[in-house]
Amino acid sequence: MAIHLPFAKLSHWQQIAFSAALLERMLPNYQMFSEAVDFGDAKVLRNQLDIIWQWLANRNTVKINIDAQLIKLEPQTPDPEAFDSFGVFPALDACMALTALWQLMQSKPQKKNKTSVVEVDDISSISRLSYNSVSYYVELLLLDEADTDNQDVNAAELAITQTQINAHPLVQWESDTQHELFDFLKFAAEDKRSCELAKKMSLSEGLSSLGIEII
Repeated sequence: MAIHLPFAKLSHWQQIAFSAALLERMLPNYQMFSEAVDFGDAKVLRNQLDIIWQWLANRNTVKINIDAQLIKLEPQTPDPEAFDSFGVFPALDACMALTALWQLMQSKPQKKNKTSVVEVDDISSISRLSYNSVSYYVELLLLDEADTDNQDVNAAELAITQTQINAHPLVQWESDTQHELFDFLKFAAEDKRSCELAKKMSLSEGLSSLGIEII
């Protein structure tokens, strides 16, 4: 159930707002990993996303050195080969999504009602990273449940189908959230109130994309 939304129908501003809203659901996953293994600084990512929201609310006055922000983000990005915990993967996804969001902001918006191929690639990547974090986590959950229920079965014989993954509440929630954000932003005014509403939509349950409580 990969998510395929017509992102070319969104303006450059709307694409950035959509991506920022998804990042709100991904950052707590990074924070949990960072605290568990004592790697990185979640405050760097939080500060960068706050800066992006500030730009969205008042882009005519907020100036950002995006290259400098990318340099700050690089050392916060974990190497999955250096850690043996699952948490490294959603943490990496969050960093990659934030990197793609900065790149999206660097791309120049085209004329009204037109969107460059680069922009669509960037936002599609962010959408996919958000979805993949959830689907991979759900696959591991289902494998663990199947292993518990079938202790006499060889682990290699356990298989989780895509249909099972798609039916899981977390995957359904991820899909519903992305579609709701898209439908809202497609007609939203490019102003501070729309930012607040998009952010509120993404945080309405008080949980990250993986169901982690946001503190």
